[in-house]
Amino acid sequence: MRLLLVHCHPDPGSFGAALRDTALQALRDAGHELRAIDLYAMGFDPVFSAAEKASYLSDTQRNIDGVAEHVAALRWAEGWVVVYPTWFYGAPAMLKGWLERVWLPGVTFTVASAKQRTIGGALRNIRLFVGITTSGSPWWWLKMIGDPGRSLFMKGLRPLYAKRCRMRWLQLYNMNHVTQAEREAFVARVRRELSAIT
Repeated sequence: MRLLLVHCHPDPGSFGAALRDTALQALRDAGHELRAIDLYAMGFDPVFSAAEKASYLSDTQRNIDGVAEHVAALRWAEGWVVVYPTWFYGAPAMLKGWLERVWLPGVTFTVASAKQRTIGGALRNIRLFVGITTSGSPWWWLKMIGDPGRSLFMKGLRPLYAKRCRMRWLQLYNMNHVTQAEREAFVARVRRELSAIT
């Protein structure tokens, strides 16, 4: 498959970077064609500006032109993988800003046609999504508060993809207290599960 991997972490020596590297190697070894976007490394500007807001619906192409490389990568991909740390129950600001600036009308969705209607999906090329994250919270706490990060990626964005899109979520909980052995086991799980993707 043609797979896009998006990584968001400010520390190039982080556990998140190790997860990114593991994911890329496992997918390469499985024979997939890859493109990678490292938002911090490229200095992506996550700020959705007043000018972008003004042209959001009236001149969407102007906004698309401003992030053309990212839009092209999304349109090229048959699947995508995101690797990020969960902060304040969700995606880091840079990743959220990437969604706001790149996942534009006509690129990833069509605007709802009327009140009480939902947006339509425009990423029908996406047949696979994998989310890989870590969180300081235990699983039961995230479940109790509705797990907003997982809900965004696994439920909120799901209608934009192909009808039978395969979805996979890999999360290491209690990150501030896990042992080295637990971190290694999670890396091994990421490698194993991504190696099995066909």
